[in-house]
Amino acid sequence: MTDRIAGITLSSVTLPLKHAISDAKVLTGRQRPMTEVAFLFAEIRAESGLEGVGFSYSKRAGGPAQFAHAREVAPDLLGQDPSDIQRLWTRLVWAGASVGRSGASTQAIAAIDVALWDLKAKRAGLPLAKLLGAHRDSVRCYDTSGGFLHEPIEQVLANASASLASGIGGIKIKVGHPSAAVDLARVRAVREHIGDETPLMVDANQQWDRPTAQRIGRALEEFGLVWIEEPLDAYDAEGHAALARSLDTAIASGEMLTSVAEHHELIRHGAVDIIQPDAPRIGGITQFLRLAGLAEHANLIMAPHFAMEIHAHLAAAYPHEPWIEHFDWLHPLFDERLEIRDGRIHLSGRPGLGVTISDQARKWTVDRADIGAPA
Repeated sequence: MTDRIAGITLSSVTLPLKHAISDAKVLTGRQRPMTEVAFLFAEIRAESGLEGVGFSYSKRAGGPAQFAHAREVAPDLLGQDPSDIQRLWTRLVWAGASVGRSGASTQAIAAIDVALWDLKAKRAGLPLAKLLGAHRDSVRCYDTSGGFLHEPIEQVLANASASLASGIGGIKIKVGHPSAAVDLARVRAVREHIGDETPLMVDANQQWDRPTAQRIGRALEEFGLVWIEEPLDAYDAEGHAALARSLDTAIASGEMLTSVAEHHELIRHGAVDIIQPDAPRIGGITQFLRLAGLAEHANLIMAPHFAMEIHAHLAAAYPHEPWIEHFDWLHPLFDERLEIRDGRIHLSGRPGLGVTISDQARKWTVDRADIGAPA
């Protein structure tokens, strides 16, 4: 039966981090340590009484821009059928066509798009993964939040032990330190600590040039890594392709790209073995599904970036066995937790995304807009 969108609430929420976070971009002077993450939440209410919840985010700058754009275009949803998600995505893009189809504008739309998919799954009484046609009920997961460069190696090793003990299946650490010797020593220490059988990944966060990536990539071969992530600038498809051809270790990238078209360049050049899209960054679930079709056609492994509360469902619906990135940063934002055991994230039977916004997240709200019927 046809339903209609009666109201939308947009909330700008600032999540404080327990510790200032530094990766290679900080050590090379390109960024300051990260102390908070800005989230845009969208809550969409239908005339039927059901409500969908979605979110996008911005690390460092961009959160207020996402909120402002969403507030401008969201009124175009009022009175529309929430099931027509692809049509509504296009409608919102054209509402802000002059600012383009990537970056902050589509990241603003992403929160709304995710909320529409959450609502659609709730109307069907299904978890989102089941609505999309799940290939599996659990997904391999690895931890990133314990491997940043601001932490001494002793703490990284302790974090890895705690992650594996909690049921997480793999460990990723940051590299890209100004000293290659430091990078190699840290990777060696982690590999020796977790053993040869535990999956290990590294992430350079775009901080190497082509010769450095080639040289360090060869030196990393001995550690049996699952992948080397973002060894080069995110938009250097040709450079990534050359690395992918020359190294035995898989090359992964995509998290910083903000459209399907940009990811298509990686695929077209054969630049990655593992593609890492981020649904909130590329415009939401609607765009993620477009990209997933391209990635499947290219026989790529998928390892979505961040936002595991969304990506666990999308990865479960991807044909080839994927990976999910585990971050505990978002735990305070939601009342529910994902179940993790035996190296995998297990999907719950809750309808939709299966999460509700916590009271703590409400307290961290710095701006809010109610559009249409009030909550």
